Amino acid sequence: MADDDRPDLTGDVEGSVLGSIKKKLVETKEAWAREGRALTGAPVTPDKPRLPPGQRLTGDFPVLDLGVQPAIRPEDWRLSVSGLVENPIDWGWDDFHAQPQVRMRTDIHCVTTWSRYDNDWEGVSARDFLNVVKPKAEARHLVFHSHDGYTTNVPLKTFDDDDVLLAHTWNGAPLTREHGGPIRPIIPKLYFWKSAKWVKHITFLDKDAPGFWEVRGYNNNADPWKEERYG
Repeated sequence: MADDDRPDLTGDVEGSVLGSIKKKLVETKEAWAREGRALTGAPVTPDKPRLPPGQRLTGDFPVLDLGVQPAIRPEDWRLSVSGLVENPIDWGWDDFHAQPQVRMRTDIHCVTTWSRYDNDWEGVSARDFLNVVKPKAEARHLVFHSHDGYTTNVPLKTFDDDDVLLAHTWNGAPLTREHGGPIRPIIPKLYFWKSAKWVKHITFLDKDAPGFWEVRGYNNNADPWKEERYG
């Protein structure tokens, strides 16, 4: 992919923070993608195990980011939606909490090989959110835009699932800054880089638009049980 064909990685018109990103961190992860780090080549079986191949369990919640952790106060937080929707929204904190709230327990799996079982989340379910914004018939993909300049893409059909939500609480406490608070999507069937931290905008598109890691050697689909880490 030529540089001119890459998506906008800033996520807004206020300018990029990519110059503040730890260059070495990005280069290291790009090298992991080239080397196929942690790939086991385990066959996919009909009975999907709880722990995907190449993963290890942890009781911790490791912190991974691009070297920037935006500080967004709940009272300043906003979530906007644009693109192929009937109802483009611009929610503040109170608007978000006025929506039906759900609780879910999910596992999470990071491409860096750690997995954590039984995470309790609270927030707005993806399906309730979609009922509000009403994607148009031609909408096929979403792109999440974050305050640190990060973007990632998911198919609409993947987001539209009963275990997906926009979360504000983890294990009974507000989602902290280092873990992507105030709000982040949780998409447990995919590697965790698809669950973007510090989300502020969602775009609905009729075609795919690979995000920050997807144009840097990471797999576009990110299914942990298929080991779709890279390529």
